Amino acid sequence: MSPQQIDSLLALALGFALAGFVAALYRALRDQPPSFGLLLHGGPASVAAIPLIAVAGPAIIMRNTLRGRKYERRKVHFVALATIIASFWAIGIGFQFLRLVAGFAP
Repeated sequence: MSPQQIDSLLALALGFALAGFVAALYRALRDQPPSFGLLLHGGPASVAAIPLIAVAGPAIIMRNTLRGRKYERRKVHFVALATIIASFWAIGIGFQFLRLVAGFAP
């Protein structure tokens, strides 16, 4: 594997891990899972939800997709497309996290 592929794989794993951590932390604090519906409340609550959803987005997408496949019998094509979208989002979060961590390195 090339160094770029390894970096992308690391970013993917870190992105999903960070998204899952933030989603689990929100659920522990609020006793409900995060959702994109947080943006519909309006006012300061919607503005405050933007960073949360920006980081926890891949976890929200995958949770909704897997639940939709199990309970609503969504087609595999939809699940594959949602997984690809969540993966690219997680790679972006992972690269931003790596960039943030590298900024603190001496």
